[in-house]
This record gives sequence, structure tokens and C-alpha cells, in this order.
Amino acid sequence: MTEHVLTIDLGTSGPKVALFTMAGDYVDGDFTPVELKLLPDGGAEQSPEAWWRGIVDAAQRTMGRGSVRPDDVAAVAVTAQWSGTVPIDAGGDPVHDAIIWMDSRGADDVKRAAGGRVRVQGYEPRKLRTWIKLTGGAPALSGKDPIAHILWFRRAHPDLARATWKYLEPKDWLNLKLTGRAAATFDSIVLHWITDNRDLDEIDYDDGLLRLFGVDRGQFPDLVAATDVLGDLREDVARELGVPSGIPVVGGTPDVQSAAIGSGAVDDFEGHLYVGTSSWLTCHVPFKKTDLFHGVASLPSPLPGKYYVANEQEVAGAGLNWLRDNVLFPGDALRQAAVPDDFYLLLDDVAATAPAGSSGVIFTPWLNGERTPVDDHRLRGGWHDLSLQTTRADLVRAVLEGVAYNSRWLLEVVEKFTGRPFPCLNFIGGGAQSRLWCRIMADVLDRPIRQVEHPIRANARGAAALAALGLRRASLTDVARSVRGVETFDPDPANRAVYDELFREFRAIHKQTKGIYARLHAHG
Repeated sequence: MTEHVLTIDLGTSGPKVALFTMAGDYVDGDFTPVELKLLPDGGAEQSPEAWWRGIVDAAQRTMGRGSVRPDDVAAVAVTAQWSGTVPIDAGGDPVHDAIIWMDSRGADDVKRAAGGRVRVQGYEPRKLRTWIKLTGGAPALSGKDPIAHILWFRRAHPDLARATWKYLEPKDWLNLKLTGRAAATFDSIVLHWITDNRDLDEIDYDDGLLRLFGVDRGQFPDLVAATDVLGDLREDVARELGVPSGIPVVGGTPDVQSAAIGSGAVDDFEGHLYVGTSSWLTCHVPFKKTDLFHGVASLPSPLPGKYYVANEQEVAGAGLNWLRDNVLFPGDALRQAAVPDDFYLLLDDVAATAPAGSSGVIFTPWLNGERTPVDDHRLRGGWHDLSLQTTRADLVRAVLEGVAYNSRWLLEVVEKFTGRPFPCLNFIGGGAQSRLWCRIMADVLDRPIRQVEHPIRANARGAAALAALGLRRASLTDVARSVRGVETFDPDPANRAVYDELFREFRAIHKQTKGIYARLHAHG
């Protein structure tokens, strides 16, 4: 019998369910889309019940195909979008929709909590020193961290807040559904900024940090390691998913961290680039460090005894979805055709007909503000340098290149943070399925890009690897060896000059327009 792990990967677009062997081989999987609710004043919510229905549907389709016998499923592991908040009652039911990582309604609340009569970069100096010393970072003033969600929720919905038993990250709410146990992992709780992370073996809530925000320890879950067995799969849930009851559910980890493992770049200073709805560029490091000015810090990894470099760019693949739904195929009177099933392939074909540099067109991908390398929820995106000669191909390619320019900006920050350049970057996420985007990333970043096998499954593969590690079915060396590359894209020297010039102007656009966006969105 070959043991398999059923993985649940809850992304912003919806949950993916997949089956992996303990050796890290992908067998089968399915996906269910889930609605994203964008609300006034920077709100972004999703229905936890819709998440769960999507998971059950995807699991039943996957198990129904018979690729793996139910009795061969030996564990369950979850990874999910990070920096979200699910307020639940004592029965484990949500009292409100989940407030997800894109939501900035708590910006004013967290600024009040972080500030004082004297401010440095928006923070009261003594509070800032305390956060950096104990946690390794500080709450984002954009309001997109869970602690900001909680402060906003208590102000906007006091009755619901009083009815709330616990505030859980999305991953941790799913684990509650699976096991009946409310717990967070050391790495999932970090963005609440209420834990002392100095000793990786003894991470726990800090009374002083809780007081800084005026929150109650009782409303937060107990903490476990990502490789710990959280509990046994409940019998009623096992019937829904089509797998045996009583199998272990491993603590798991949020998406940024699972991607780091699933990319295969698990040794210190081995880098990976992820492009999904959002994007990040990270690696593991052997030290605790903070770059407050660029929103980069080394935080606890789900791998025991390790830190990883945490950062996140708000919009990457979401820019392509915006292009599809709001520009090319909007549901209005001008719409002439349905969105084709092979939309992303066609998009690549169109973009490939434009020259490198998109005839000078620059796209800034700040459609939902930005986190890193600048923390500014008021930034907005757009095309620049359009003319009567600009083609649709230029516009489409510019979106791909704009995400790459933002990644290059982040690359400079991360390499300065780590003190060394990356010799190569493993590329994962839905964006890595595009050979054209691989090529653009290599040319813009001026680094070899290694396209990883099944890149869209990297998060789930990381979750499966944590289960194998936690159950002692694999070693970290086994995990690294199990991840295979498909193709390596070396930078094309012929495109160096055009991309260097356009990247300089990309940075200049930010410098010249950030004040405009601040004024336009002063109250949002």
C-alpha cells in the first residue's frame, strides 16, 4: 500500500483539493471557485461556508475518480490564504463572513493602536521597539493584518464581537472543521503581532503585546507546531470528504510558508518566486531580522528551527483576472463573447506578439494598494505611456511585465536583506504555468528562473510535505529531492537595456504618483 495525503489548499479564488504520495508525487486533484466580495472602504470578505462547500465538492470529485483508494489516504493537511480572520462562536460557527488578507478597513484602528504623541514611520517608538524585539516585525499600517481586522470588527460590529468566542486564521478554522479542535500554528499566528517569537521552540502569546492592542488572550487559540498532529479526522467530516475517519490531521501552514516548502527551495538562502492571486519572493534564513521600511522580516517557518523571509505583493495573477473581467470580457452591453476556457493560453499568445518592453507601455499593478516593498493601501494601478499606436498586445504584455517590475523591486530589497544575490529562483504558482511569464521574469529580474513541475500545486505539495515530515515518513532532504524542475529560463542579454530603462521609470512612476493616490484616497 502507498500512503497518500489529502491536501486542502484554500486560495482566494477558491479551494483546491489534491492527493499526494508521502514521497511528494501529485496524483489527482480538483478545484472549486468561490466568490470574492469586494466592499466599500477597502472591504474584502468571503463566506467560510462557501469555502467548506467547495472543499467537500472538490474532494468528492477527486475521490470519486478512483485514482486512490480511500483506505490509502493516511493523513490530511491544510494550507490556506494567510492574514485573514474568521470570528466564530462557541460552537465553531462563523458569526460573520471571513475578513481576508485584502481587507484594509482596519487601517485607522491599527494606526491608533500603533501610534502615540511621537511617531516614527507612523509608530510610537517604544511600541515599535517592543514589536520588533519580541515578534520580529510590526503590524502593517495598511490595516490588512488580522489584528487590524479584529480591531475594526470590534468597532464596526460590537454585538457580533461580543458573541465571538475565538478569532481564527482561515487555515485554523478549516482545521477546527476537520478535528473539532481550535488551534493555531506558531507560523499562522504571527501576523497578529501578539506572540513572542524570539525562541523558535517556545513561541507563545505575550501579555504586554496583548495589552498594546487591548485584546483578550481567551479569544485566541492555543498554539502548536505546523508538523504536530492536531487531532483525528472527525467521522462526519470523513464521510463528506470520502476518506477514512480517525486519520491524523497535521497542523499545516499558511500559503506563503507552504509554498516555500513546495517550491523545493528549503535550504537557507535558496529562493523562490510565487505568482498566484498575489505574489512573494522569499527564502529561509538562519537569523531573525526586520526591514520595517520595506515590510520585510524573517519570521518563524513551519520547518522546525528555521526562519523565512516574509513579504507579499498584493496583486499579481489578480491583475490578469481584472484584465479578463473588467476590460476584455466585462458583463456589459459591449460584451460580444463568453470568456473562452483557454483564456490564459490565448492571453499568452496575444502578449507574445508584442515586443519586450511592450512598446514602452508600463503597467503598475497596485490595483489593491501594496504591502511590499512599500506598505501603502492607497496606491492604485494603471497603464502609462499609451499612444494612438498602442495595441492590445502591448496592454496585455505590459500587465505581465508590470508584475515582474514589482518583483524586481522586491528582489532588490530581499537580496539586500539576505546579504547575497540569488543564483536562481524556483518559480511556482499559477503564473509559473506560463512559459512567456517565465521568460519575462528571467529577463526583468536578470536571474535564471527554474519552472517547477506542477507549479500550481506547490502550496498543496508543501502541505503534504509537512504531513510527511510530521508523521516521520520523509526528511527535509527527501522533500527537496522530490521537487522537479521542468525548464530553466536564462536571462536574454538582448532585453537587458529595455527592461533596465523601463524598471527605472516604473520606480519613478511610484515616486511621482504616490502623493496623488494619497490625496485621492485620503478617506479610504
